[in-house]
Amino acid sequence: MKTWSARSLKGLEGIHPDLRKIMDRALEISPIDFVITEGLRTKARQVEMVAKGASKTMKSRHITGHAVDLVPLLDLDKDGKIEVEEMYNWPVMRKLAPWVVLAAKDVHIPIEWGGTWTTFPDGPHYQLPFKAYP
Repeated sequence: MKTWSARSLKGLEGIHPDLRKIMDRALEISPIDFVITEGLRTKARQVEMVAKGASKTMKSRHITGHAVDLVPLLDLDKDGKIEVEEMYNWPVMRKLAPWVVLAAKDVHIPIEWGGTWTTFPDGPHYQLPFKAYP
């Protein structure tokens, strides 16, 4: 049975319990190992993300604990670190996304993948939808 890494456990802190259910199920069923790089963010952290262009809004679902960023662990550098360019390795992101979506269906909770967004595609990003979780 797979278990969460220390880094992922930190990323899971403070997220909505339904999002945690999806992530736990995704860990169980996905043949692709992944790490949760970020979950709940402070407003100050979100300001940093917007300033560096990694986010476009101060209405991020991360601020409320309704979003997480995942990175598949297929492409680590020789020291086992995730490089920024690997966070947006679209072919790898597209391999992981169906497993997260399936996990959400398994636990009957809706999920949105940022990789489907047209204005600012965000491959690592998964969130509980605003409509179901205002």
